[in-house]
Amino acid sequence: MIEIDGAQGEGGGQVLRTALALSLATGQAFRIVNVRASRERPGLLRQHLTAVRAAQAVSGARVSGDALGSGTVTFVPGRVRPDTYAFAVGTAGSTTLVLQAILPALLFAPGPSEVAVEGGTHNPAAPPFEFLARSLAPRLEHLGARLSPVLERHGFLPAGGGRVRVGVEPAGTPAPLELLERGRVRTILATGVVSQLPDRIARTECEVVAEQLGLEPAALTVESVPDPAGPGNALVVTVETDSGLEVFTGFGRRGLPAEEVAKTVVAEVREFLDAEVPVGRHLADQLLAPLALAAGGAFRTLEPSAHARTVAAVIGAFLPADVRFTHEAGPAWRVEVSRRDRPAKEAP
Repeated sequence: MIEIDGAQGEGGGQVLRTALALSLATGQAFRIVNVRASRERPGLLRQHLTAVRAAQAVSGARVSGDALGSGTVTFVPGRVRPDTYAFAVGTAGSTTLVLQAILPALLFAPGPSEVAVEGGTHNPAAPPFEFLARSLAPRLEHLGARLSPVLERHGFLPAGGGRVRVGVEPAGTPAPLELLERGRVRTILATGVVSQLPDRIARTECEVVAEQLGLEPAALTVESVPDPAGPGNALVVTVETDSGLEVFTGFGRRGLPAEEVAKTVVAEVREFLDAEVPVGRHLADQLLAPLALAAGGAFRTLEPSAHARTVAAVIGAFLPADVRFTHEAGPAWRVEVSRRDRPAKEAP
């Protein structure tokens, strides 16, 4: 039984989700205490409870402590079973964060799966659907796995009501992933999304992005959500480079001008562009567990977040793997993931 302190690192749900994912993939049981101890409302919220029960479902795990508000969870996994699954958060809690708890194991399962999750698809505290579909999924193809994400309904905070469906074709023989050079910037596109709100909000956001990043009108899109479950607004900026696509997102809220939403996203885009690295900060968080489960690899990114360092610490509890963060120059960092039980690949 691996003992995990949920207060370590960023002290939130990332510790639990990473532990669930690695437990499923390795077959090792764990007990986590102080779940989300650093949050204003510690313990399991609906989103985290859904992640626990999703992990239980895909492996027939034995679980204790799976209740709202629980600060201690014991999880004894069974064998991961490829199948068709459906889960509902019941709130606007993030669908993509629920998927974080089970996708890494399904990537290396003995057969294909399909997972549907209902809840929030565009939540300020989580990666939105576009990040999963356009940034993370294509990078995982380098490991030999294939994800087929579909956004069936938008779900904004606070109403939720969204639905994401993901097909998973597992990896065969995974190869190391190396993303060391960004290459040239091919396109930058901006999409303003509104649900039960005036289109002018999305237009204003896109116009600010265009002015500050020098985009032509053809690079801007205003999207009004059909059949909305509730009000909401998201600004999605995608940057395509030779190495892949990065997604940057801002969310509108009552009292926050559309101009400010756009300026915040532009600042993140500029930070990424100025660093000339191929992997953005949020993508770096999500790549560590799959790389540790596969054949390792290396990538260059921005300064690692608290989430990334937390994931690295949990990886060390479950796997004979090392995650090394090295500052290169300026804003650029190199991240290397290596498995001690597999031959090391010669560094490029």
